[in-house]
Amino acid sequence: MGDADQLPSVGPGQVLADIIKSSVVPTARLTEVFRQAAQSRIVVNAHRINRGQMPELVNQSKQGLDFYWVEADEPDDAAHKIVEIVRGRIPAQFGFDAIREVQVLCPMNRGRIGARALNLDLQAALNGDQSKPSAVRFGCSFRSGDKVMQTMNDYDKDIFNGDLGFVHAVDPETQELVLNFDGRLVNYDFGELDEIVPAYAISIHKSQGSEYPAVVIPLSTQHYPMLRRNLVYTGITRGKRLVVLVAQRKALTIAVRDSRAERRWSKLNQWLRGEVALEA
Repeated sequence: MGDADQLPSVGPGQVLADIIKSSVVPTARLTEVFRQAAQSRIVVNAHRINRGQMPELVNQSKQGLDFYWVEADEPDDAAHKIVEIVRGRIPAQFGFDAIREVQVLCPMNRGRIGARALNLDLQAALNGDQSKPSAVRFGCSFRSGDKVMQTMNDYDKDIFNGDLGFVHAVDPETQELVLNFDGRLVNYDFGELDEIVPAYAISIHKSQGSEYPAVVIPLSTQHYPMLRRNLVYTGITRGKRLVVLVAQRKALTIAVRDSRAERRWSKLNQWLRGEVALEA
């Protein structure tokens, strides 16, 4: 089960696309989107983008609006607006918790409005109390209240790549960090902190398979290598109740018009059809 219009998996191959293309496995395509309300502008705009059309960018003043457009032509301006939107405007207008219920989704990790730089800005704005004990690893600091993401599978801890958690406590004396993953407290030695990264902002690729009450998506020509229709579609459809685009109009136009998918070479389709032998 999956959405054929989303990005392919981060790893090699394109399993879902090949299974569908093979026609060997019966498939059914759902035409209703249930994550959001039926008349949601999130849904309307996701469908428009999928058809290669620009989303509706007029912020109408009406009750229940769930899709907003904030224009930002310069990366520094966009970064400033993102911090203000996450810290102030969304909690004040919609009541969402800025850390636990708002997720920034970026096309890339690099750049002024990539996930790495925005994590520093958002951490300083949302959890910047320097008096709290902290742990520093590879340029990232962690203190109680921070949102983090696991970046690799750890079977001993039963924590997996992409899992989101929150720093529960930091103990400099024992050199341990305690993280809360869905109510389960897990201990990390300071030497294991290369397994986690701050997660106020994450890449759209990392968000696949997840959903959030509110998402904020920056788009800039700085992200040009990643500006694709399926990337924007994937990011928008992660939002359950609110989506805010902070973007250059030019960057959004490039993404919506570019339907090219990353080309991947795979024999799964042929194997399923029996056209090539499966080597032992």
